[in-house]
Amino acid sequence: MTDSPLLEDLNPSQREAVAATEGPVLVVAGAGSGKTRVLTRRIAHLIRDLGVSPQAILAITFTNKAASEMKERVSELVGPMAERMWVSTFHSSCARILRADAHNLGYRSAFSIYDSADSLRLITLCIRDLDMDPKRFPPRNIRATISSAKNELMDYETFAQTDSGFFHEQVADIYRLYQQRLIEASAMDFDDLLMLTVELLTAFPDVLAKYQDRFQYVLVDEYQDTNHAQYMMVKLLTERHKNLCVVGDSDQSIYAFRGADIRNINEFEKDYRDARIILLEQNYRSTQTILEAANAVISNNGSRKPKRLWTDVGSGEKIVTFEGEDERDEAAFISETVGTLQDSVSLSKMAVFYRTNAQARVIEETFARYQVPYQVVGGLKYYDRREVKDALAYVRGIVNPDDQVALRRIINVPKRAIGDTSVAHVDR
Repeated sequence: MTDSPLLEDLNPSQREAVAATEGPVLVVAGAGSGKTRVLTRRIAHLIRDLGVSPQAILAITFTNKAASEMKERVSELVGPMAERMWVSTFHSSCARILRADAHNLGYRSAFSIYDSADSLRLITLCIRDLDMDPKRFPPRNIRATISSAKNELMDYETFAQTDSGFFHEQVADIYRLYQQRLIEASAMDFDDLLMLTVELLTAFPDVLAKYQDRFQYVLVDEYQDTNHAQYMMVKLLTERHKNLCVVGDSDQSIYAFRGADIRNINEFEKDYRDARIILLEQNYRSTQTILEAANAVISNNGSRKPKRLWTDVGSGEKIVTFEGEDERDEAAFISETVGTLQDSVSLSKMAVFYRTNAQARVIEETFARYQVPYQVVGGLKYYDRREVKDALAYVRGIVNPDDQVALRRIINVPKRAIGDTSVAHVDR
């Protein structure tokens, strides 16, 4: 095993993380420490060196891009057999399980999946139909509250019992009607995918046993960003074989506002008493100066798992800080700095990061004044574009005739002069 070519170019900690295949393992991976390489080599090691069937491996990432990259890298190492693995996001894995087994919960396999825009639209309709004031009950806030409840595996009945008072009761009524409308439309929102998968695995032991038998090895990336529902799903799936490898870093936890629970990674040893903890501290991305600054800042967090990032690439340049009088002074400093660097560094190798989109306006105006050519990266994702969502709504309506949200979206696309009164009759 130690002679495997898959381990040759890894540092000692990376090699340990790849080779520790049995039992629960927590890999605390600092930023730039080669986490993706460890994950892909670990999977390839299971398949190529240990003869594990690709179908027995479940790897969960947080983005479709990360899942595609992981599968591509594993394919380069083990060949076409990598296609037989499950490498996907939590939501994609749940959708796949539910397509096969949601009939146990009364859903058909062709259920619709509502994205955040569909969910918001349906909640807005529910608030209207309950004769509530959308200013007092803002749909976006209600959606966030319902999402938080589902992340904690609370159905509307459980949610209703968590508090009292008029406002909470009204929100619980919206949740109840919203869930009723989803069921009538044979639809699930993103949070349902997780909550209903946990419900399915908990309520039907035969279904749970099927997936426990299949997935002998489970790997989870970005474990610090998991919420309670995701935590429970992983715990259920790994109860039999207990070959769980989670990779994460509490220092990089930024999604508490979405329900991420930092205790999932900080208390991993409490959940798995025989867990093995491996630290990846060698950084391949930054200079030692940057790492020392980062170490100094994060060391003030008393609840973190201790680690200290280091690198062998040298100290590098000193860090420059600038505090402007206002946003225009800040933007002017950025433009002047770009102008100075431009003599020796190509513009294509420079990037300006800003915390909120609102900050971009002043920076763009200043770039225009200083005649600095630039390109704004970002914007709408492909599947968020209106014409794409319209086309998908037509497909959803064909596959699932009960999908009222899809019907409302396309009923006047292209324009057919169908008025609100007629649409209201369709709703009823």
